[in-house]
Amino acid sequence: MPAASKTLALGTMLISALWLTPAAALDEEQKKEMGDFIREYLIENPEIMLEVQSALEAKQQEQRVALAGQAVAANHDAIFNSKNDIVLGNPDGDVTVVEFFDYNCGYCKHALADMEAILEKDPNVRFVLKEFPILGPDSIAAHRVANAVRLLAPETYPEFHRTLLGSTGLANEENAMDVATSLGLDEAAVRKSMEENPNDSIVRQAYQLANSLGVTGTPTYVVGNEALFGAVGKEAIEEKVSNVRACGQSTC
Repeated sequence: MPAASKTLALGTMLISALWLTPAAALDEEQKKEMGDFIREYLIENPEIMLEVQSALEAKQQEQRVALAGQAVAANHDAIFNSKNDIVLGNPDGDVTVVEFFDYNCGYCKHALADMEAILEKDPNVRFVLKEFPILGPDSIAAHRVANAVRLLAPETYPEFHRTLLGSTGLANEENAMDVATSLGLDEAAVRKSMEENPNDSIVRQAYQLANSLGVTGTPTYVVGNEALFGAVGKEAIEEKVSNVRACGQSTC
């Protein structure tokens, strides 16, 4: 009998035995035969492991999205309507896109063009920026300057955001301050605001929201009832926006 046929026959026999017999009732020889067969089959068909891995990842992603959806519902106002966030685009837009970002996130820098394209194309999108510094002390320092800019000159913050996030260098306190002063803000006033109005509670709230949503990196978007993890691209975001308009949910 050819090896493949022999393996198949053995597999059929063992699987039949397993189907008809409780696992605990298998004797040691049957367990060994089953183990040897599984090992041999996987060695001869290693692509199955890739299929298993893909299926596992898909299942984990489904679970992650489902849990994020529950968290969105439970934290709706904190996600979409926090007074600590800056709104770009149409403040009265019919659909809101929320972005968790870090000024030192390379993917966020790349995704800046996606946000710009969406806002230019769609005048009815409300785009919320949720500062989420997770890439170390320099990011935290840059976001402290950003918070002071938001408080002192909210009308200037959008340009500050685009300039700092669009830069190629490291975002830290010094570079963020350079951007702020280049836009007309007084450095002493910015530093005074940073001292008197630390953003610790704002960042802490962002961390808590991110934890409930299952966010582990930036950018992460929230549209409708769904979180989109990673730099998914403007087409994916636009699709979710269209779905929210069509049926009230990110997936119709």
